[in-house]
Amino acid sequence: MPRHDTFVRERPYEEIQIGDTFSITKGITQADIVNYAGIIGDFNPLHVNPEYAANSRFGKNVCHGMLTASFISTCLGCGIPGNNALYLSQEVKFVKPVFIGDVITCTVEVTEKVDGKQLVMLDTIVKNQNGDIVIDGKAVAMVMKPYVK
Repeated sequence: MPRHDTFVRERPYEEIQIGDTFSITKGITQADIVNYAGIIGDFNPLHVNPEYAANSRFGKNVCHGMLTASFISTCLGCGIPGNNALYLSQEVKFVKPVFIGDVITCTVEVTEKVDGKQLVMLDTIVKNQNGDIVIDGKAVAMVMKPYVK
């Protein structure tokens, strides 16, 4: 389970400010990779076969890029905006591979707001334990009205 710096269930659009950030940190395990492969059906041997991966240019298994990128969704849905987020789009650039045992930190930062549509634009960056950027991107989310019972 990722470690959350904070956990925001719902945050009204008016409270979100340019410069707001949210981060989560997660160690990547072999179980994460195998479970993800089982869910999406991507059993590329570079991800799941240690013998095959040992003979690749990386020398070991590589985490699925989209598994790493999926933590951006966690930041949006659990941080900024929170439970009232509707994730609309994502640009992703895979900069470096992530391996079993790496500890990644995903951070989103609000860079722009569109008041008429209640949209937030965010920079999305994932770094490994060495501070190297492994994913760089941008996201757009709509902030829906908070749920009221």
